[in-house]
Amino acid sequence: MRHEIPVMLKNGGGAIVNTSSAAGHVGMGQVSIYTASKHAVEGLTKALALEFAKQNIRINAVGPAGVATEMVDRFAGKEGEMRDYLTSLHPVGRMGTSEEIAAGFSISVPTTRNLPGTSLVVDGGMLAQ
Repeated sequence: MRHEIPVMLKNGGGAIVNTSSAAGHVGMGQVSIYTASKHAVEGLTKALALEFAKQNIRINAVGPAGVATEMVDRFAGKEGEMRDYLTSLHPVGRMGTSEEIAAGFSISVPTTRNLPGTSLVVDGGMLAQ
């Protein structure tokens, strides 16, 4: 954002969507540094959204939970106990897809001008539990 915001100010505005995580909304044991960093993303998103709202810059975040990607495959395997555990955290019965998370970036479209500092959690119901 250090580089994006000055350009947007010169061009009359814009939209930034930061990548956070469901972990940015709750405490998660065993991944404290990751959780803290995602809470920082959430706080920075909200603070800068307020600072630049009147300059027509929308700053929001999208916060996915588990997403079925190659990175998760490397961490949890494509099947087995760890993969089953991660999947079980999602009430919808599966992890999200990259396409579903990308859809969360729709908060950057011009019709969402009245959503500064919003974080869209795309978590398959994980935080609703």
